[in-house]
Amino acid sequence: MDCITGGMSQQSRSLRGTMEEASVRVLLIVAAVLSFSTKQVLPAALTVSPSRSQFFKGDSVSLSCEENNSSAGWTVWRNTTRETRTQCGDGWGKLAGSTCKITLYPLDSGVYWCWSSREGAASSSIQLTVTGGSVILQSPVLPVMEGDDVTLSCLTETTPSNLPAAFYKDGSFIGTEPKGHMTLHHVTSSDEGLYRCNIRGHGESPSSWISVEVVAAVPSCSTKQAALTVSPRRSQFFEGDSVSLSCEENSSSAGWTVWRNTTRETRTQCGDGWGKLAGSTCKITLYPADSGVYWCSSREGAASSSIQLTVTGGSVILRSPVLPVMEGDDVTLSCLTKTTPSNLPAAFYKDGSFIGTERRGHMTLHHVTSSDEGLYRCNIRDHGESPSSWISVQGQQILSLL
Repeated sequence: MDCITGGMSQQSRSLRGTMEEASVRVLLIVAAVLSFSTKQVLPAALTVSPSRSQFFKGDSVSLSCEENNSSAGWTVWRNTTRETRTQCGDGWGKLAGSTCKITLYPLDSGVYWCWSSREGAASSSIQLTVTGGSVILQSPVLPVMEGDDVTLSCLTETTPSNLPAAFYKDGSFIGTEPKGHMTLHHVTSSDEGLYRCNIRGHGESPSSWISVEVVAAVPSCSTKQAALTVSPRRSQFFEGDSVSLSCEENSSSAGWTVWRNTTRETRTQCGDGWGKLAGSTCKITLYPADSGVYWCSSREGAASSSIQLTVTGGSVILRSPVLPVMEGDDVTLSCLTKTTPSNLPAAFYKDGSFIGTERRGHMTLHHVTSSDEGLYRCNIRDHGESPSSWISVQGQQILSLL
């Protein structure tokens, strides 16, 4: 009996040891997956110093990309009224270590973000506004947490910034403060909106959007994120073209809406002066002023990756992918004219350098890699040149668990 008991005890210990070893291996695999996933879904944050969204002409600002207290591999990019998707040091800004320093002028107004070509990832974007006027609104450049107090300050360029100021939200007067500072207490999603201020005898500030981030009640291992789909699937359009934009999350669009930043307005949603809602789709007849950054945003405060749409009043566009392409894929670029058959000889350029002429106006990039990433444009003799569009290449993500 003792022998049987001992044998059973030994088998039990052996089985328990095997199970414990298996459990440890499973935990290691899960940890590896979580570590891999965390590395992939946590983007860098763009920090701004001084931390505000409006600046006077001639002000200086420092922009930095930080990911887990590191900035390796991340650079600052922007879209403005004069250029599309350029990085710090490429005709604007000065790199000082991991920081981009800029002396600002009104043409520097635009959308800024961090981009990692190594990871194929982008941070959330922010809007910076530079005015040649004499009044700005000092407000948070990043989303504020629900329940926080937020102070808005109406500042003048030359006089002491404690003058009486009137404040407006979404175009409506909300109050006057004798010292030019208004505090919004315990903000909620209802405080989200477009704010500006006015100082009598000095002028009015530009408008800036204040975003309120709702505190999540239950932490989640993964954040649901919608994808913005564009039809037709390209990033450049002729004036008068129509486009449909849809937000899709697991084949559903519930709770997501299309938003945009353009040269004439900051953070407005479809139906608010532009576009027409048709079910879950936003339909737009496009004009050059509709050029800008578009994205999906949810009621929970989540946002999709943004895309850049460019609308030209000219006669030539470059048809290229609006979304990142996978490494190893073939990518065809087409140089199109508005009125004539689009099979004319065209010259193609990447990052400003000539890369070839195609007699029928179509160039195929075979088995693309990260070296194919860049800013492309095309030219058709006697018709003109297209705007530039960025092509992003996304690396294949391979996870091996041993």
